[in-house]
Amino acid sequence: MQRTEQESVVAPQVSERATERAVVVVLQRVLGQVHAFLVLLTERPVSLYAAAVLRIGYGLLYLVFLLREFPHRDEMWGPGAPWTPTLARQLFDQSGWASILTLSDSRVYFEICYAVALVTCALFLLGWRTRAMSVLFAVVVVSFHARALFMADGGDNLMVLMAVYLVFTACGRRWSLDARRARLQASAGETSDLRGGDLRHHLGDARNVLSTVLHNCGMFVIAAQVCFLYGCAGLYKVQGPKWGDGTALHYVLNIDLFRPWPELSQLVAGQHLLIAVVGYLTVLVQVAFPFVLFGRIKYPVLILLLGMHVNIAVLMGLPLFSGAMIVADAAFLPDRFYRSLGRLWRRTFQRTGGVGAKPPVGTAPAAVPPQPSAG
Repeated sequence: MQRTEQESVVAPQVSERATERAVVVVLQRVLGQVHAFLVLLTERPVSLYAAAVLRIGYGLLYLVFLLREFPHRDEMWGPGAPWTPTLARQLFDQSGWASILTLSDSRVYFEICYAVALVTCALFLLGWRTRAMSVLFAVVVVSFHARALFMADGGDNLMVLMAVYLVFTACGRRWSLDARRARLQASAGETSDLRGGDLRHHLGDARNVLSTVLHNCGMFVIAAQVCFLYGCAGLYKVQGPKWGDGTALHYVLNIDLFRPWPELSQLVAGQHLLIAVVGYLTVLVQVAFPFVLFGRIKYPVLILLLGMHVNIAVLMGLPLFSGAMIVADAAFLPDRFYRSLGRLWRRTFQRTGGVGAKPPVGTAPAAVPPQPSAG
């Protein structure tokens, strides 16, 4: 009887200790994950090559877009547009948009703005003073989008978002004129010396941490934006009866507004089984996209999405939208993929004796240093 009473007293104490140990283990794991996340967020910039691809891709897309619309620039954005600057300013008061194109109704001012936009896109594409150019590029994209708001499509909307997000990233640290200049300065021994004082050293460390945090947060937001875009598009399609019975693409291919080549669209629309299979596969890939990013299955999914966007560009005549989506998808490829592309590019030039010829024996290529403050 006495032994039973002792066991009844000891048992709850053992149970409490086990519970405390389990709570401690859980807290240690949570704190370890939080610490690992903070280290990832503050100590190492992620996806620098992917950020460079986004910079090059969107800079090139908008440069080509402005050059293509150069003959029609006045009718789309200038003082002679049907949507006059006065109407645009009235819309801005209601919608909250803004545009540098409406600051003056002068044709000379508009032509100067257009020339500055072309130069900005080219310099942003090349990665010259990237920090400043990224801000100017965002201003250009937002201004032209807001000036002709009713002519925009999904590609313009995505371009605006990505241009703003890229301001916070270190997209000029790879494949840019800034990276080349920093590499040349490092090889010449002209790197800045932070040993001049403790305050300067701490300020430099704080700047690097802030730049890393902003870059990583920017890349995470870009990835989340693309995931939301695909996920919402897929879920909206699931709710549509035409996507459910596999006939949605047939009707899309028969819309005159989106048929640059009617004969080709009619030929594809006649393949009923193919249309149904592609429709179901499109919905499946878009809904599954956010859930396959952390495994190898994302690579075939990205290939399918590439094919989908190429078809949209060709069959529906939406090259800007397709190009913007293809560039956004490139953010999910790892840096080792882009490094291998760079090595392949250099080997190709070495074989042909081009610009990327092999350096003399005994000279090692300099590592790419951090992006300079002016970049």
